Amino acid sequence: MESSALNILVLVAFGLLVIVSGGIGYLTLAEWRDRRRREQEARESRPARPSQRTATKVKKSR
Repeated sequence: MESSALNILVLVAFGLLVIVSGGIGYLTLAEWRDRRRREQEARESRPARPSQRTATKVKKSR
């Protein structure tokens, strides 16, 4: 009786460990995808930077 109760507790603990680890993995993956999507949207909405040749030059003082 005692060993079967211990076996059940071990199985329940292992099952909870798998469920919690899977949840953490899912949340990590979802956050990573969202961050990539936000960065991509930011890159697409950012105005193009002028090239260095067309930038206004600062006058040198003599």
